[in-house]
Amino acid sequence: MQIPFISTEQMIEVDRLMIEEFGIQLIQMMENAGRNLADLARQMLGGDVRQKRIAVLCGAGNNGGGGMVAARHLHNWGAEITLKVLATHDQLKNIPAHQCHILEVMGIIDRDTSDLETVDLVIDAMIGYGLTGDPRGTVADWIKRVNDIACPVLALDTPSGLNTTTGIPGDPCVRATVTITLALPKTGLVTPEASAYVGDLYLADISVPPQLYARLGIEMPPVFMRETIVKVQEG
Repeated sequence: MQIPFISTEQMIEVDRLMIEEFGIQLIQMMENAGRNLADLARQMLGGDVRQKRIAVLCGAGNNGGGGMVAARHLHNWGAEITLKVLATHDQLKNIPAHQCHILEVMGIIDRDTSDLETVDLVIDAMIGYGLTGDPRGTVADWIKRVNDIACPVLALDTPSGLNTTTGIPGDPCVRATVTITLALPKTGLVTPEASAYVGDLYLADISVPPQLYARLGIEMPPVFMRETIVKVQEG
């Protein structure tokens, strides 16, 4: 089955139409994204996350919010979660702030993950598809730390630092083992330049109606008819 690809600009329009025209709110999309992220993390760890140590690195935006949702599910399934939010509460967008509050109530608090070398998996939810230019500051420092360790890395939507339109990696850019992208794959994820950073590419269902894609002139086949996560290509 041929899966369509979309540009970053088209994905921005998908998000806008979901909320403004179809009434599917961001918190619903974020829950779908985070649950699929957690599911794929569980698959990467052999189907059972009990006593597995997972570091979840979250940015201030909606990508970070998806990482927080995944942290909640993985905790509920028995994983030992080390959470790092690369922003203050004041810097978080509204819905990621809501997700962060849930984790705090659950006792999953922001920690300095100085022991990345001892975890079984790192989840990269630092930067989403909206990046322009190179990562800077604290996020850039954490990207370098992730690239210095040997454990598997699962990136949400895109490896942090990758331009999802051109596929050109920023300096620095996460080198993911696996990337789970949302709705439809962005064109930049499948360029030759991106391949060493994306790793194996999966696609997750966040409940975008085919009627919405039709509005953009995209014919969407029933990609998720058997499962909510499908493999797009090998890294």
